[in-house]
Amino acid sequence: MLAPREVDEYVLPTERRVIRFRRHWAVIVGEVLQAVVLFVLLALGAAFLPQNVVLDNLFWYGALLVLLKSSYKVSEWWVEKVVVTDKRVMLTKGIFTHNVGMMPLTKVTDLSFIRTFNGRLLGYGTMVIESAGQIQALNQIHYLPDPEEVYEAISELVFGDKRQTRSYTLPGSGFGGARGRRR
Repeated sequence: MLAPREVDEYVLPTERRVIRFRRHWAVIVGEVLQAVVLFVLLALGAAFLPQNVVLDNLFWYGALLVLLKSSYKVSEWWVEKVVVTDKRVMLTKGIFTHNVGMMPLTKVTDLSFIRTFNGRLLGYGTMVIESAGQIQALNQIHYLPDPEEVYEAISELVFGDKRQTRSYTLPGSGFGGARGRRR
C-alpha cells in the first residue's frame, strides 16, 4: 500500500521499454558524507563531554535523526527511476507522495548532455531535453549514468529509424541488465 508502484506499471501495453535506470549514486554521496560527519561529531561529543543523562539522550536522539534522514534520502534515490520507451521519457520518484513526470518523444526537438570533470571521472552527466513550445516536466535529468548511451538511444528513437532501435538496461543501474539485451 505505501510502497511506490513499480515504474513498469506506467508503461502502456502499446509501448516498448528501451532503457530503464536510476540516477547515478553520486546523487547521494553528499548526504552520506554529511551523515558520517555528523555521526563522528556526535560520537566525539558523547565521548569527551561530561557524562550527563540529558546530553546522552540528546546525542542518542541526534544520531537517530541523522540515521533516519540519511536513510530516507537513500530510499528516495533508490525508488526514483527513469524509463525511456519508444514513445516517451518518464521519471518516477517519491516514497510517500509518488510523482510521475513524462515527456512524449514526439515533442523532443533537441537533445544534449553535459559532463563535468567529476561526471567524467565517476561516469555521470546531465541530459538536456528540449521541446517545442513550453518547458516540459522533464527538461533536464541530472546525474544520468552513462549519458552517451542514453543520448544515443533517445537520438535513435527521435531522429532514427524506429524499427532498428536497441533495447537494453544500463549496466550498474541496479536493474541487472547488459547492453544489447533485447526486452
